Amino acid sequence: MYVIDQIVETKKPHVCGSSSWKVIRTGASIKLECQGCKRVIMLDSFELDKRIKKSK
Repeated sequence: MYVIDQIVETKKPHVCGSSSWKVIRTGASIKLECQGCKRVIMLDSFELDKRIKKSK
């Protein structure tokens, strides 16, 4: 379960080098904002579950 403003860490880093993402929208698709370069992406919840290392 993901909540808004939750910080999650992915297994692989983003192109900018950061692996921390902030959840900015939840639902069937989850919108994430990179904490390094502020790029916004959307992933399905099951896809994020596979890519996540840990959540804070």
